[in-house]
Amino acid sequence: MKFLIASDIHGSATWCRRLVDALDAEQPDRLLILGDVLYHGPRNDLPEGYAPKEVIAMLNPLAGTIIAVRGNCEAEVDQMVLDFPCMGDYTTILDPTATLAADGSPREKSGCELFCTHGHVWGAGFHNSVDHLPELPEGSILLYGHTHKKVSEPASGHPGVWAFNPGSVSIPKDGTHSYGIYENGAVRHVVLEG
Repeated sequence: MKFLIASDIHGSATWCRRLVDALDAEQPDRLLILGDVLYHGPRNDLPEGYAPKEVIAMLNPLAGTIIAVRGNCEAEVDQMVLDFPCMGDYTTILDPTATLAADGSPREKSGCELFCTHGHVWGAGFHNSVDHLPELPEGSILLYGHTHKKVSEPASGHPGVWAFNPGSVSIPKDGTHSYGIYENGAVRHVVLEG
């Protein structure tokens, strides 16, 4: 399984176009969106190319490939215009074929559970995300957004869980626009070119 992981598009048509280009280049099985799709939020400046209607027009044709969760900026009106579910606080995905650990080392046994969330309800405590997780099987990967900062490291206080934040597609708070790739149990960051 190969997933492209994106978070915090925040209505930027400019950066959503670059994300769609990355989808074409990467050819993932699914696009995982970790929240904050359309609205920029009251704490953020307008992102470059802010045009939520254009973002809707780019993402709706991909609805059959998108798995999304609710960010802190999603509202019921967003679900009314998006053709894919986006209001769940989390979802879990099981990859029974994964043979690598998130750090790239071989797994002792095959399989990996991905816990996908935004980071404001469930999270591992990095950069202002909440430190609140359900019990996850050892070897799980927590995929979250919210902080707009890339993370790929063990989740402190949650033994056996790897935390991965792809950073922000449109409003990075660590200097680079980015997304993530999950493949065969491992995760990595990819910087979007400006």
